Amino acid sequence: MTTKLMGQGVKRVEDQRFLRGHGRYVDDIGVDSSEELLHAAVLRSPHAHARIVDIDVDEVLDIDGVHAVWTWDDLTGPMAEPLPLLIPHPALTHGRTQYALARGEVNHVGEAIAFVVAEDRYVAEDAVGRIKVTYELLPPVVGIDNARAATHLVHDDVPGNVGARLEQNVGDAPAAIAKAPHRLELDLTIERSACMPMEGRGTVARWDADINRLQVWTSTQTSTGVRAAVAVKLGLDLGQVDVITPDVGGGFGVKINHPWPEELLVPLAARTLGRTVKFTEDRREHFISSAHERAQTHHIEVGFDDDGRLLGLDVEFWHDHGAYTPYGLIVPIITSTQLLGPYKPQNYRVVFESLYTNTVIVTPYRGAGRPQGCYAMERTMDAIADYLGKDRTEVRSVNFIQPDEFPYDQGMIFQDGRELEYDSGDYPASLEKIKALVGWDDFPAFKKAMAAQGRKVGIGLACYVEGTGVGPYEGAHVHIETSGKVKVATGLTTQGQGHATVFAQLVADELGCRFEDVEVVTGDTRRMPYAVGTFASRAAVMSGSAIHLAAKRAKEKVLKIAADALEADPADLQIVDGVVSVKGSPGTSIDLGTVSVLSNPLRYAFDEASKAATQFSVGDPGKPPVAEDDEPGLEGKDFYSPERATFASGMHAVIVETDPLTAEITILKYAVVHDCGHLINPMIVEGQIHGGVAQGVGGALYERMAYDESGQLLNASFMDFLMPYVTEIPDGIDIDHLETPSPLNPLGIKGAGEAGVIPSAAVFASAIEDAEGFPITAMPISPSELFTLRQTHLKDPS
Repeated sequence: MTTKLMGQGVKRVEDQRFLRGHGRYVDDIGVDSSEELLHAAVLRSPHAHARIVDIDVDEVLDIDGVHAVWTWDDLTGPMAEPLPLLIPHPALTHGRTQYALARGEVNHVGEAIAFVVAEDRYVAEDAVGRIKVTYELLPPVVGIDNARAATHLVHDDVPGNVGARLEQNVGDAPAAIAKAPHRLELDLTIERSACMPMEGRGTVARWDADINRLQVWTSTQTSTGVRAAVAVKLGLDLGQVDVITPDVGGGFGVKINHPWPEELLVPLAARTLGRTVKFTEDRREHFISSAHERAQTHHIEVGFDDDGRLLGLDVEFWHDHGAYTPYGLIVPIITSTQLLGPYKPQNYRVVFESLYTNTVIVTPYRGAGRPQGCYAMERTMDAIADYLGKDRTEVRSVNFIQPDEFPYDQGMIFQDGRELEYDSGDYPASLEKIKALVGWDDFPAFKKAMAAQGRKVGIGLACYVEGTGVGPYEGAHVHIETSGKVKVATGLTTQGQGHATVFAQLVADELGCRFEDVEVVTGDTRRMPYAVGTFASRAAVMSGSAIHLAAKRAKEKVLKIAADALEADPADLQIVDGVVSVKGSPGTSIDLGTVSVLSNPLRYAFDEASKAATQFSVGDPGKPPVAEDDEPGLEGKDFYSPERATFASGMHAVIVETDPLTAEITILKYAVVHDCGHLINPMIVEGQIHGGVAQGVGGALYERMAYDESGQLLNASFMDFLMPYVTEIPDGIDIDHLETPSPLNPLGIKGAGEAGVIPSAAVFASAIEDAEGFPITAMPISPSELFTLRQTHLKDPS
């Protein structure tokens, strides 16, 4: 029998292509063709908040090589209207989105004002530089404190800069806290950060006037979403728009927002000018005109008993969503619900305000609100343990949801509008694993030995639960070619997760074909026009399940046709390495390619496979060659739509050393225990965790968006925005897995893509606090900030 591939560490099939420089990205489109592309550049606001008094493009119009210069006044119809508010919510009472090109006012540095198309990018950039804009400067609102103070407003019609206020209650938290034997209050902060994919945003569009059809290539996490937006804004039918997502050099959330202005302006220019048009974002543009995340401040009140058991938890937080809200309230809703982690606080109240500032928009960034929630909850757990003089693991243990309590309903509404009901997990088992992996019980002796050498070390722990695989659906199409090759298409996109490998594993297992005969295509609306996108650790759960179901349908058809050809009962057949045979009689067989030929009654002998098929007389001669409930071809198509999200979980632990003189923070050991249900490919899951941990280290110790009071981003380059190098990432990350299968999908899997980054701020704050002996309440933390905290603590140890 064919070796079962589910659970095997199969090497990624896509890596050789990438490592040899054979990847094909948006900026590669048209490079190797004789077609002469036009290139676009964008004039962006140098001010955080200003009224546009006048735009003078006269100097640009006569520049040789310039084909188009547009401002908002040149746009008509839907293109002149605000961009979509993608995810409305009743609590988002003052949602605002930008225009494709600014209409009368700019609200952050980097907002698009004018669009130029020219023969090459150099001419386009030169033309942008000659556009003269007269501004009336307005007072900017920068940061959560200024937004709350509301001395000035980002949007005149949004009172108090409050875009939304949402409250959820389970029980009566204030009353429970008031009656609790012990109470604590905490104020916590996480600053603004952003993802930095190697490839920025990019879009290429070509209009075919002969057939009135538009082709768009874009670096996105949701090709079908871009397709819908382009069709609506350009007044086209969906069937007139093809969106193809080639290789994507990193997404991490920033490429899920859609449409970006350029994703509309480039197709509009291609149709208007009758030429293929390309836009490629440069690195500074990515800093000032894409998307950021993370910035929140939390006030927490908690009541607990002598064992540290939560009796009431009351959380109020403020979320900085930037100048506009195209992605709605997804990030703060996730924070408010995923904050609970693996615990059951009995009484929980959470309320947040989502605030406008004159800074870049906020959309999900890997973790999507979960790092902030985990930070708030785990800092609270550490504070309770410190107050009671208990081991931090003991306090967590008494608050865990127990294995026999699943499914566990937290009594709240999650980001998908469904109940926050955890499907499976075993948090006590995970805790035992992480303690053993990091050497928790042995650490006091290690700390004492290091102190004798004048060295300061600390250990930290953080637990989380992650909602993954949110709906509403994904689909898949499996087609068996006459060559025996199997073509698989699913609509979500891929940007490094190893989809070509794991999806091929699922198909080979279910269909019985050879792994190397499976080819996977993602993010091409020509192959799968209905899809949602790649985010929320949903690819394996959603598309994986759909592919499994589609392969099952294809297999059913294979066995039915082969049974007719071999004059056997379908139940007596097996498929091994792409050959259908009668069990116990391997000589009575037919390969998948021949079965594919037989599936099409048009049996011209085009090749050897179709010649072989002519020897079979398949089906009942008294019936039509294609039955009423059948169709030609050997394929299966299906969709997976879950009742609710699956909930993965995990725990991270870290040992750090803080330099007594420089306050530099060094990672000595990092350990991860992760539960994503059944593992399709453990090696790829571990790769996702490694990448997430690296990103988490950056978010906890290095990365922040530093705005000044005028709304200027001070570190909008890789010279100034710090990211960890390989020298700052742990040499080895110790990883262990727990597998509690999800009952919600046919594979028993949960998502894994964001696991590595979620607990990072919390686990480093815990470890640094343990090393230093004073509270860490703001992240990320730099050596200079830690040094200052030391001085403050020496002056006031309380």
